[in-house]
Amino acid sequence: MIARVLAAVLGIAACWVAPLAAQGYPTKPVRVIVTSLPGGVLDVSTRIVTPKLTEALGQPVIVENRAGADGMIGTEFVARAAPDGYTLLAVFDNFPLTQYLVKKVPYDAIRDFTPISLIIRGPMIAAVPAQLGVKDLNGFVQLAKSKGNLSYGSAGIGSSSHLVGELFKSAAGIDIQFVHYKGGAPAMNDLVGGHVQLMIAAFGTILPQVKSGKLTPLAVSAPKRVPLLPNVPTIGEFYPGFEAQTWVGLAAPAGTPNEIIRRLNAETVKALADREVRQRFEAQGYEVVGSTPEVFVKWIAEQDNKWGRLIRERGITQN
Repeated sequence: MIARVLAAVLGIAACWVAPLAAQGYPTKPVRVIVTSLPGGVLDVSTRIVTPKLTEALGQPVIVENRAGADGMIGTEFVARAAPDGYTLLAVFDNFPLTQYLVKKVPYDAIRDFTPISLIIRGPMIAAVPAQLGVKDLNGFVQLAKSKGNLSYGSAGIGSSSHLVGELFKSAAGIDIQFVHYKGGAPAMNDLVGGHVQLMIAAFGTILPQVKSGKLTPLAVSAPKRVPLLPNVPTIGEFYPGFEAQTWVGLAAPAGTPNEIIRRLNAETVKALADREVRQRFEAQGYEVVGSTPEVFVKWIAEQDNKWGRLIRERGITQN
């Protein structure tokens, strides 16, 4: 694992001298590939940033959705693209984890990409249907231990909602049945309807249902409480050390000249400093980051280590 991360860092360092192709970049539209369908967290987050990148770069920055195969279709497309800065990848929290879940992955998330910037990260909310009558996390854990037949919804095997649920089950010492859906929307529908009794999902996904009164928030997964829900505790207040966050970032194919990476990084950081952009993200509970490529490399490595270990320990697989 350390060797893979060092290779990524050295890959960035090796590109310090940009070839002639990097001069005058960009001279044509830039594509950002999103590996999910329109409307999801990854898609919406990317579309918040790209208009500002269009302004800064002087060329259209176009979002293109290439969903399918748990994100592998779009990710492989970018991994095989020319490393010239004209095809980029919007990456989500499951980006480095597919290799642990699927036997044959046609790319390496560490080796085949150069990170540009971590864009946002944010908490997840543990929520239950309002009709369940549970008001806090301890109440849910006690109910799970006494009743023994509760179920937990996830957006699919290996999704962040699945993995954080596994981490929570381990921390709380409970055994609840997973129900895996093909995406967050059907899982959320069944949670609101009371067909499953718990889900831990992205803040922006659950918050509207909390505001409508259909879901009761029990806790957030971030290291500290969230300003939008100041009275909702963190899971870590019950189980010290518990932390899980969703995140979105931007990456390019490995070998992209450093001059281009630095330009894209600088413009992304500027875009995230824009007041309107920050307000849109913060209204959904996200922390706006805007990191250096090196910080993003470290973040990916940390997530890779943490969740890769959990996947191996729990024997989670998609095939």
